[in-house]
Amino acid sequence: MEKYISQTLVKNFKQTELWQNKLKDDCKNGDVFLAIRNNKIELYYKGGLLFEYSNDCFKTHHKYASVIRESKGKYISESDLSQLRLISDFISGYDRIKENCSMYAKKEAKEISKITKNYSYLSDHNVIVLDIEASFEGLTNEKKQDRVDIIVFNKETAALKFVEAKLFSNQELKSTNEPRVINQLQNYNEQIANSGDMILKEYESHVNLLNTLFGLELPKPEKIEPKTELLIFSFDDDQRKGRVNDIVTSIQSKGFEVYSIGNAENLTINNLWR
Repeated sequence: MEKYISQTLVKNFKQTELWQNKLKDDCKNGDVFLAIRNNKIELYYKGGLLFEYSNDCFKTHHKYASVIRESKGKYISESDLSQLRLISDFISGYDRIKENCSMYAKKEAKEISKITKNYSYLSDHNVIVLDIEASFEGLTNEKKQDRVDIIVFNKETAALKFVEAKLFSNQELKSTNEPRVINQLQNYNEQIANSGDMILKEYESHVNLLNTLFGLELPKPEKIEPKTELLIFSFDDDQRKGRVNDIVTSIQSKGFEVYSIGNAENLTINNLWR
């Protein structure tokens, strides 16, 4: 994981029309979440990667940008096709690109986006979401990368916490022997133990850039909680009383921290932190 971004790239990004007229406001109102990678900026919308900014230009997936400039109505005939044209810039097609992005997003990522909307680093909360889909070099030969769903930051204690998020329907929670999520949590805890100093250094750079982009005063991260939290969501009351409680109890009995909430939109981040 690297968080280096050249000052030239940041300067050019801030001057783009797409950032100034569209993305900046959507970040501030929580609809778009900006994440920092190695010399690039990624912008997420409702669980999908809306845009990537690198090499001084924006990019998006072709299926998001396949947007017709204008049509006479909701429906088009085959004879209309020869006269229709795709958008020639991201500004004019921005709203439709967002719609397409959300349509293709996976459900788990969509649920996480509800949390980032309520608790992004631009919110006034003491505990915030600092990063999503954070990628770390794998500690085992089985995986080249370990990808943590959410990085939470407590501004008061200057501490980071890893959070692995799972839909209740995710099969990695369920097994007659040991669910696969146990191995994931162990890997992330090992990442913290073995690479904690490096992770803190990278997130110091991350925070500095967010402060520069948005005029924030986020403190420097100084420590990482040693245990990764497992977040389980998307279930009803009957499921909670049955299988959800069984899964939570089983995983907690192995020494892991678990927080469960039926609807991610109702999550209280202070409870997740505790």
